[in-house]
Amino acid sequence: MTTLGTVFTGIVRERAPVVSFENGRLVVESSLGPAVGDSISVNGTCLTVIDTSNGTVSFDVMAETVERAKPYAAEVNLEPALAVGDALGGHFVQGHVDAVGRVRSFDGERLTIEAPRELLRYCVEKGSIAVDGVALTLTAVTDETLEVALVPHTLQVTTLGELQAGDPVNLEVDVLAKYVEKLIRPDTI
Repeated sequence: MTTLGTVFTGIVRERAPVVSFENGRLVVESSLGPAVGDSISVNGTCLTVIDTSNGTVSFDVMAETVERAKPYAAEVNLEPALAVGDALGGHFVQGHVDAVGRVRSFDGERLTIEAPRELLRYCVEKGSIAVDGVALTLTAVTDETLEVALVPHTLQVTTLGELQAGDPVNLEVDVLAKYVEKLIRPDTI
């Protein structure tokens, strides 16, 4: 399979139980069948497969990923890297967590997330955001929060349906917004 570098769509392919996370090694149950060296988005973080055996997939998780992303829960969202010829059903997601937000409220359909102001500047209503690796459309943005609507299918096939007020979530904004800012404000680092 030829992949397009490390690009994802935010369309989760599997909700996977975590077997263990010890000493920087994450092991999950998976039926995706990746090869060693493949890139997989795990809750929105791009990780490289280092081992596959007995229905599990293992990854080494860098200290920076642990510092920037939320802790691994009992289940994670998995998506293999986009391959040449695959449908682009979501939006371009890099697997780089920009910030960890916190669920303010969730009524089973509308998810409101508190997010840092420096991230919210890249968010616009009807724009794109990845929440725990899931591509979603922003339905509202304020000075402190962003909101997305979740359809029943997304609730069933991802971990997002389990979220409760106060839970952390990995957030990745649309990379195009960051490039536009850099082009119009070259002094921005």
